[in-house]
Amino acid sequence: MMTLTQKLTLAFYQFLWLFAPFFIRFYLKKRAKKAPDYLLNWAERFGQPLAHPVSRPIWIHAVSVGETRAAQPLIKALQQEFPDVPFLITQMTPTGRKTAQQLYPTAQIRYLPYDKKDYIDVFLQEHKPWFGVLMETELWPNLVHQSIKQNIPLFLANARLSEKSFQGYKKVHTLIEPIVSQLKLICAQSEADANRFSKLGAKSVEVCGNSKYDMAIPESMYKLSEVFTQYIGERPVVVCASTREGEEALLLDAWHKNETDALLVMIPRHPERFNEVYQLAQSKGFTVQKRSENSPVLHSTNIWVGDSMGELFAYYLCATVAFVGGSLVDVGGQNIIEPMQCAKPTLFGFSTYNFSQVCADALVNKAAIQVYTANEWLEQTQKLLNQLEYCQQLGQQALLFTEQFQGATKRMAQLIKANIS
Repeated sequence: MMTLTQKLTLAFYQFLWLFAPFFIRFYLKKRAKKAPDYLLNWAERFGQPLAHPVSRPIWIHAVSVGETRAAQPLIKALQQEFPDVPFLITQMTPTGRKTAQQLYPTAQIRYLPYDKKDYIDVFLQEHKPWFGVLMETELWPNLVHQSIKQNIPLFLANARLSEKSFQGYKKVHTLIEPIVSQLKLICAQSEADANRFSKLGAKSVEVCGNSKYDMAIPESMYKLSEVFTQYIGERPVVVCASTREGEEALLLDAWHKNETDALLVMIPRHPERFNEVYQLAQSKGFTVQKRSENSPVLHSTNIWVGDSMGELFAYYLCATVAFVGGSLVDVGGQNIIEPMQCAKPTLFGFSTYNFSQVCADALVNKAAIQVYTANEWLEQTQKLLNQLEYCQQLGQQALLFTEQFQGATKRMAQLIKANIS
């Protein structure tokens, strides 16, 4: 039962949703100036029913690209456990939607409506999910309350909760506690994540590990990496992937001091920034080409901008050294597991709260290198390029590291099945 304070907090939350749609539409139009796909499929976001909604599916909610890809091994495991049940997969971003359409062609793909009670009610009533699996950290009051009200069990899978997010949630604990307490089960990535969820009021938490260790490299990525290698030739390749605004400038300024003939491949995290990073590299005096040109990389080219979606594994596979972005600016870092699965020596920066456990484990196992500045990144990168035996050893250590942490997906699928039987 909710306390009076919790009921009043939820009522105030509902009141805010009387005005929120106006501001959300303004936000989407603003985002669409750089990413026009934000203008598409608006009706789905604001509660309008689909023409042909799938009924009684297993419903997976994965916000964007990272969560959508992380869900892949779990979806495969659930399909094996429930072979005759359809799947509904929801997202919140255009890139996540496109990724889901590529990865899950037999599932129904759509946006999850925003968390206004009326929108959520329509969504749940039209699909009537058998159960729902929210990936990583999706705690929305109306989504959870209305699902439970309609007898739809909800699971939080591959769940993570950084200390920063935990402190933020504590400030609105009267809104958050009733949510986490109603979840059927939280499958946490680590003991630290589990402890934070428990402190927020979760009643059922199991430590399962991180499903991203279970992701398989698609065969198509090996073939594409061979094409990339043909484009590049014999030069060493330094991949800087999932970079964020402000980070590219730091890396490019440091690269001016590069003393090797390596090609720097820079892959921005968000597609709307592809051209921005291309122009940035040009403005700093580099000779730049784009992957979308589909042409050989000239030896005089300093920077190759990876302006493509869904090809990250291919870039990593053709790399000599990899750096994972979002970590030299304070946005929490991106997934370091992927380049390590490709047996590449992997570097990352100081900001790691999105992948804190993975980064900590990698450092303890001496399977990756942490740097704190762009100059330190260049120093460590050049060291690896000049000591290829050490470079290869670190890559193999990285691969062995990822293999020892596999198995989270199987544990999650078994727990989910046990809790709905």
